Amino acid sequence: MSILRPEVERPRDRAGESRVREDRAREDRAREDRARDGRVRDGRVREDRAGDERAVEQSRGGGRGAPLGGALSRAARFVGRTLRGEWYGIVVDPLRQLRRRGPGALLLAVVACLGVIFFHALAQHPAGATAVRAVGGVQGDLPLWLTLLRTPVSLYVPALDLPVWAGITQLFLAFALAELALGRRRTLLVAYASTLAGTLSVRVMLAMGPGWWGLGLPPEAGQVLDTGPSAAVVGLFTYLSVVRRAPIVFTLTGGSMVLESIAAPNLAGREHLIAVAAALVMGLLHECAGRRRRVLSLSFHPPTG
Repeated sequence: MSILRPEVERPRDRAGESRVREDRAREDRAREDRARDGRVRDGRVREDRAGDERAVEQSRGGGRGAPLGGALSRAARFVGRTLRGEWYGIVVDPLRQLRRRGPGALLLAVVACLGVIFFHALAQHPAGATAVRAVGGVQGDLPLWLTLLRTPVSLYVPALDLPVWAGITQLFLAFALAELALGRRRTLLVAYASTLAGTLSVRVMLAMGPGWWGLGLPPEAGQVLDTGPSAAVVGLFTYLSVVRRAPIVFTLTGGSMVLESIAAPNLAGREHLIAVAAALVMGLLHECAGRRRRVLSLSFHPPTG
C-alpha cells in the first residue's frame, strides 16, 4: 500500500488521464482529417471520371448532352484545314518559288500561250488553217508514226469551236503552277503523257468499233481532231491535285470532266477523262515511289538519338 494519502495521489492520476484523453482526441482528429481528405480525393476522381465519360460520349455523338452541331463543326474544321492546305500547296508555295526564281520560271507557260495565240491567228486564214492541220492536227485515223510526230505540236493548236482567250487563261495557270511546283521537265512529261494517252485511247476505241457497251467508236469519229491543249490542262491540274494532296481541286477537275461527258457526250469528253485517269495514275506512282525512297533512306540511315 502507498504511504501517501488518497488526496495526494488523485491529482497525479487525473493529470495522466487528461494527457491520455488529449492524445486520443488528437488521434481521432487526425483520423477524421485523413478520412475527409480521402473522401474529397475520391469525389474529385469520380467527378473527373464522369467528366471524361461525358467528353467521350459527346465526341462520339452518343451522349444526351452532345450538341447537334458537333458533326457540322468537325466537318467545317476539316474543310477549313483542307482549303488552307490546298491554298498553301497550290498557290502560296508556287508564288514563293516565283519570287525566288524570278519570271524565268514561267518560260513554259509563256511559250504555251504564245504558241496557242500564233496557231489561232494562223488558222483564221484558209491557207493557214490547212498548214496548222498539216503540222499539228491529230486524228484517230492517221498512221501511228504521224500521230506521234504531230502530238507535241498539237499541244499548241486550239480547238476552233471554243473561246481561245478562256482557254489561254486556263493554259497559262496550268503550266505556270505546274512549272513552279513540279519543275520544267516533269511538267512537260505530264502534259505530253496526258495528251498522248487521250490520243492513243481514241485509236483503241476506233479499233473496237461500235458497241462494246458504248466504249467503241464508229469509223467516222476518226476524222475528228483531238482536243489540243485542253487534255494537257486537265492532266496537269489532276497531277498537281494528287501530288499536293488537294482533294477539292481534284474533285473540281475530275467532276467537271464527268459532267462534260454526261452533258455533251463527244470525242473530246472521252479524251479528257482518259487524260484525268492517266494523270491520276502518274501522280499515284510518283507518291508510291517517293514513299519507297523514304523507307529505303530510313533503313540505310536510321535516325539517331
